[in-house]
Amino acid sequence: MIPSLEEQQIEKSHPIKTWIQQLSTKALAIISIHVLILVVVLLIDGLNYSAKISLFAFLSAMTLWITTKIPAGFVAVALIMFIIIMNAADPELLYHSLSEKVVWLMVGSFIIGEAVKQSGLAERLAQSILRKSNKKGNVLIGICSVIFSTAFFIPSTSGRAALSMPIINQLGQKFSTKEQSVLAILAPVIILMSTSATLIGAGSHLIGIGLLESTVDQTISYRQWLVWGVPFAIVVSFLSFFIIKKTLWPKGEGKEIENVQRVSRMREKQPLNQKEKKTLVLLSLLIVGWVTESIHGYDIAFVTMVGAILAMVPHYGMISWKQGMKSVSWNLIVFVAAATALGKVLVDTGVVKWIEQEMLHVLHLFVGAPEWLIVLIILLVTVTSHLYITSHTTRAIVFIPSLIVFSETIGVNPSTVVFLSLIGMNYCVTVPVSSKALLLFYEEGRISYNASNLLKISILLMPLYILIMMMFYFSYWQWTGMEL
Repeated sequence: MIPSLEEQQIEKSHPIKTWIQQLSTKALAIISIHVLILVVVLLIDGLNYSAKISLFAFLSAMTLWITTKIPAGFVAVALIMFIIIMNAADPELLYHSLSEKVVWLMVGSFIIGEAVKQSGLAERLAQSILRKSNKKGNVLIGICSVIFSTAFFIPSTSGRAALSMPIINQLGQKFSTKEQSVLAILAPVIILMSTSATLIGAGSHLIGIGLLESTVDQTISYRQWLVWGVPFAIVVSFLSFFIIKKTLWPKGEGKEIENVQRVSRMREKQPLNQKEKKTLVLLSLLIVGWVTESIHGYDIAFVTMVGAILAMVPHYGMISWKQGMKSVSWNLIVFVAAATALGKVLVDTGVVKWIEQEMLHVLHLFVGAPEWLIVLIILLVTVTSHLYITSHTTRAIVFIPSLIVFSETIGVNPSTVVFLSLIGMNYCVTVPVSSKALLLFYEEGRISYNASNLLKISILLMPLYILIMMMFYFSYWQWTGMEL
């Protein structure tokens, strides 16, 4: 219908009003959230101009990742450009983002994953899981069991994600598209939940214990961590599995996988081919390289890239250079680089330091508070820390020294405070950027998940995670010698 002359004149005289009317309710809500964020950030006295711009950009990115379908990489890069244009950072923020360790770790992980897939080893491992049962529910339990067990010999959540990714891709062929998106969330979440089982489960554990030893001359042994960590990791992993399956698993899908067991038995009887043997040797060398990082001095990202190069050696590797490059999700790599830079600029501009100081002011109010309240406050601070400090390692470096000082100030056991804090920091399930394991499966390609589904899971899981930690502390952990 053609608007009348009068309507056209009104439209010209009130262009903003007309534009607002054309916006959807969702768009208006997102704009309103941004206006609210801007007002709140501008009212913060303890931050300078650069810090305020960086904080606004970071919160804007979080909002857009969760509430819209705009490509995550586009959002991250656009907001990095926004920070630079607003003169809150130099252009090097963008350029140096591609030099982050996590970027090269993920490039190497994709290449190694492709080598595992092309060699046939991923298919063999997938078939061995499927051989146990053709029911989808049992297959999911098998996947989770395998992923959980890797926490005891691979000291890196990203390394575990890199090894599980080709297996998940292979198994995903037996599931529908909706079921595949659930697998893409289930795998990294179980990786993160099982991290608490061992002292070597995350680099942040070793950093935290190192700080504990150097400041108050206390420690937590590998055996003691197992006693405290394994039962907790089993409970939260099972709870996560249950919540994801009940919340996200599509209704009405078939419960069985057709024609699996006969094929599985045939595949398993076949001897390992040359490529599979090479891949097993490479994976063994990688695991040794990851475990012995403190001996040889090369970090996990560099070791992973060495493995990737070995996988592509002409005539001797499992895949060609071209296959390796094609296997990398460059869309995800750009997103990770820009998102990591968004997190790093919060540290560089002093936003993280300001948050830490504000929290410490609050924590010192609890001198003489009851034990349950002290534990709850520690958990609330550490469990939610992933929302504003995206790096797991950075969270440990920022918070552990302060929490040790806090424990001495109020007269409680630093070892207990450090253990509770590290387990609390292991929770990072709300947004993809909070964990490398989540990032590896985010927009990976054929099997990926939606950030809004991850948020949905976290809304249910986060309070339960805190509750279970409280219950463990006042029961099993105290029975086994933990005390404040």
